[in-house]
Amino acid sequence: MKQFNVPNIYRSSLISAVKQKRRLDDKLKKDFSPTLLDFGPIQIYLARHFGFCYGVENAIEIAFNTIEENPGKRIFLLSEMIHNPLVNADLQGRGVQFLQDTYGKQIIPFETITKDDIVLIPAFGTTLDIEKMLQAKGIHTEKYNTTCPFVEKVWNRSEHIAEKGYSIVVHGKPNHEETRATFSHASSHTATVVVNDMNETIELGKYINGEKLPELFYSEFKGRYSEGFDIKKDLRKIGVVNQTTQLATDTQEISDYLKQVIKKHYQLTDENMEERFADTRDTLCYATNDNQTAVSAMMETKADLAIVIGGYNSSNTSHLVELCEKKLPTYFIDSADRIINQHELIACNWKTKEQSHIHHFLPEKHPVKILITSGASCPDALVETVIRKLISFYPVQKDIKTLIESFG
Repeated sequence: MKQFNVPNIYRSSLISAVKQKRRLDDKLKKDFSPTLLDFGPIQIYLARHFGFCYGVENAIEIAFNTIEENPGKRIFLLSEMIHNPLVNADLQGRGVQFLQDTYGKQIIPFETITKDDIVLIPAFGTTLDIEKMLQAKGIHTEKYNTTCPFVEKVWNRSEHIAEKGYSIVVHGKPNHEETRATFSHASSHTATVVVNDMNETIELGKYINGEKLPELFYSEFKGRYSEGFDIKKDLRKIGVVNQTTQLATDTQEISDYLKQVIKKHYQLTDENMEERFADTRDTLCYATNDNQTAVSAMMETKADLAIVIGGYNSSNTSHLVELCEKKLPTYFIDSADRIINQHELIACNWKTKEQSHIHHFLPEKHPVKILITSGASCPDALVETVIRKLISFYPVQKDIKTLIESFG
């Protein structure tokens, strides 16, 4: 896989040593068990896969190269490059301005942009309407498009199955940049509707099998369906694609559920399912899948708590928190600064995004066992700073340098 030129400020000697050792020992990526960092009175278990993915490193490389190669030019981002406050703050510190917030609300009017400006498209991609608008202004988006290749893979798969007459069901958070972009691309080829979760999927299934009156669809899914969507015919033949940062298991469950609804309603067999249901399992993002599988494997380790590091508006990070919370006290933080001392930290609720002070988060025992992972947009350097903060509270038997050497 391509190696990217990511600024050293985001790298970590410790995490790099750990990841390199795991890659050499497990070239086929079959071992999802965590890596033990044994400091004596505190033991930290790092997930097998975490941190920057291919798409994020690609976006960061393009963004920083663009800044370096264009001194004096105005450089804009359509919205956050990725969902990490540190990276976005770094870009802003280098003069990059955001045109929209993460929900599409305008910060700087498009009218102020000229053909002499540079506009970076973020890793999540953008809608066709925005892309056409920029091109009409004479802005060349191709060179500065950081859309993740795996997001584009979902778009390409949508187009491919649309050509075969399928409508598209997008599993995604309706207001997320990537979902808006995927909806735009899919709906340019075929009838498209967005479902947020299994509850909405069950309701959608009732329109397929006739349990609900067709006219109710347009109010229930308002703002979620493409122009001209005909509920009476556009769900007869479907394929499910995903926002790549959703839980892979959730997308699969949604796909399996709709498949069974279609199968039962049209009395199909497994052999002729393709007549009405497209196989789209290949649209699941490898990094999202690996990170989630690694967390599931990590949770088999006996531990006292879990810490998940990443941006609070990061979808993929929130899902890692969701997985951890099923088994352990879990604390969602975006930097080591959230750890006030060994008795208190400030954690974020992944559902409500509310932050609260947690007292006595570290148990009075030895050794304390902590599971740690991070989202796909979280720099490894942040993970190391969290580890350093945690071990500073204990009389550790090894320092970071010694540990790095042990992985060499």
